[in-house]
Amino acid sequence: MRGETREEQLRGELHREAVSITAELIRIDSSNTGDPATIGDGESRCAEVIRQALSEVGIHGTWYERAAGRGNVIFRIPGTDRLRPGLLIHAHTDVVPADPDDWSVGPFSGEIRDGELWGRGAVDMKNMIGMLLAAVRVLVRSGWQPERDIVLAFVADEEVESADGMAFLVEQHPEVFDGVTEASGEVGGFSCGVPGRRHYALGIGEQAVAWATLRAEGVEGHGSIVDNSSNAIAHLTQALSRISSHVWPPSDDETSRTVLSHLGDALGFHIDAVNAEHRLELLGPIAPMFVSALRTSSALTQVHAGSKTNTVPGAAVATVDCRIAPGYETEFHRVFADLVGPGIEVTWEVGPSVTAAFGTELTAAIARAVGHIDSGAGVLPFVTGGATDAKALSRLNIACYGFVPLQLPTEFDFPGMFHGVDERVPVAALETGAEILRELLRTQ
Repeated sequence: MRGETREEQLRGELHREAVSITAELIRIDSSNTGDPATIGDGESRCAEVIRQALSEVGIHGTWYERAAGRGNVIFRIPGTDRLRPGLLIHAHTDVVPADPDDWSVGPFSGEIRDGELWGRGAVDMKNMIGMLLAAVRVLVRSGWQPERDIVLAFVADEEVESADGMAFLVEQHPEVFDGVTEASGEVGGFSCGVPGRRHYALGIGEQAVAWATLRAEGVEGHGSIVDNSSNAIAHLTQALSRISSHVWPPSDDETSRTVLSHLGDALGFHIDAVNAEHRLELLGPIAPMFVSALRTSSALTQVHAGSKTNTVPGAAVATVDCRIAPGYETEFHRVFADLVGPGIEVTWEVGPSVTAAFGTELTAAIARAVGHIDSGAGVLPFVTGGATDAKALSRLNIACYGFVPLQLPTEFDFPGMFHGVDERVPVAALETGAEILRELLRTQ
């Protein structure tokens, strides 16, 4: 029998390590509840696994920690061309909580079943860490040195507010990112079942986040005495009714037009934000990920009021999760204020929209890496309605892209894996993704 070539050996190592490292990280419960009293040290334990994996091949990191148990670890791999700006690749180690009673397998088991790796973080986003570490380890063992500086950041607290993770680094340790002009993180990289040719999504933007808390006050008293004109709940629900029935206009910003133009070219017909939901059904389960970011939205999420059936409360509070198309923030707030109307206090938690250019040297390199590993496959620009650490990085004027490469079966419910029950990822997707990342890094 013919022996394996060196490349075949490296490819085997790459596949094995991408899967084994991802599984090892999944087995660490790094749940981020948002409550310091219930957050353990899982993020630091993940960061220690990462630090050990890279130190084994001679890459040593720096540890940054704002809160105990919530470590962040940063690595800089020097490039041969000191004049080229650096590239940041980042991923977060925290995950959203998971109730074991709801799952078919233990959410922190890292079990492989039916060709899929199961567990919290399999998609969001310990998969990226496993693929990236495997790619870097194999490249270093092959004698690789990049042309430009590569900064690797593995951070805590992305799932809540990044105050102990990326925002902490941006605000307190911006020197970590010296010389960096571009970054790659989430959301993007998943394959799309475009008829006739597979494409991979490349995130070039994310909508602004605006979480509104509405508070209405009225007269507290007996239910038989206080009329609706003085009822805080009545006043609040009228505003909520106007908000929920309002139809926001389709996105018409440059980033959305770029996405729709390339989608139309790939599918062979015209697409705009008005007809996108119908037209993009051909993309299968991932279609909602494209459609949701093509229109501003305002979703009612919480209502709190009252303590007894026969008592009118003096105050009522509700929350609304708003996602705003890039460039539409000012107009959105004007319209939202009109919908709320007078007499209701509104407070906000906000995060800016983030956009990056498509058709740059980096996006071209990503497209080449995809096509090299998955012959004939292309790349499609994508905008997400989610909020990621790109919002913190944008304060440093770093162009942020979303690229976690996964070649997925067309029927795979990828959107349902994000924060969902029975989160899992195909093993083959991890193997191909690690190959794409290795090929991309080779060219940087």
